[in-house]
Amino acid sequence: MEYSVVVVDDHILLSQAIGGLVQGFAEFNVLYLCKNGAELLNKFKENPKNIPDLVLMDIKMPILNGIETTEILKTDYPEVKVLALSIEEDEYTILKMLRAGAKGYLMKDTKKNILEKALLEVMKNGHYYTNTVSQILMESLKKNIDTEIKERELEFIKLACTEMNYKEIAETMFCSYKTVEGYRDSLYRKLGLKNRIGLVLFAIQHNLFKP
Repeated sequence: MEYSVVVVDDHILLSQAIGGLVQGFAEFNVLYLCKNGAELLNKFKENPKNIPDLVLMDIKMPILNGIETTEILKTDYPEVKVLALSIEEDEYTILKMLRAGAKGYLMKDTKKNILEKALLEVMKNGHYYTNTVSQILMESLKKNIDTEIKERELEFIKLACTEMNYKEIAETMFCSYKTVEGYRDSLYRKLGLKNRIGLVLFAIQHNLFKP
């Protein structure tokens, strides 16, 4: 099976080089290249045939950056998988990109065979994390649990990933509806989330819940 790919990067020569590299992989076909997220979304709206299986996404781009674009894709085009390809290696940026919905994160100095492996893993298994990114995720999880997330809040997170409404969660936790709202609001504040979907994504990305 051949998977379709779009490369989004504002550095034209680098974008062309990456596209040529991916085009050489047996199971992938590059549809086109884009300079930023806005251009990508416009291509999607122009023709459904422009919507690929996977987007190789840079992060720092003008007009609409990789994180913003990934968040939009997660909502409007959930079937499109995003694999981040960036020079940004700080923990904050990596976590923010993964929370936005990216299925993996690679550095631009990644070797050719690792890039091909990552593309295949994302398409076939749904995600790909290098050892470095996995370590960052585990450290972030440990830090959040140790210093921020209380035991009852962790219990709430797991229940929030089910189909239970907040009243049912309160009954399961043997507490009031108001207390459950308190857990929710506290977690939104601590984790920088805005809604229950974000909380579920956080839980999935940190192995607290498996869909």
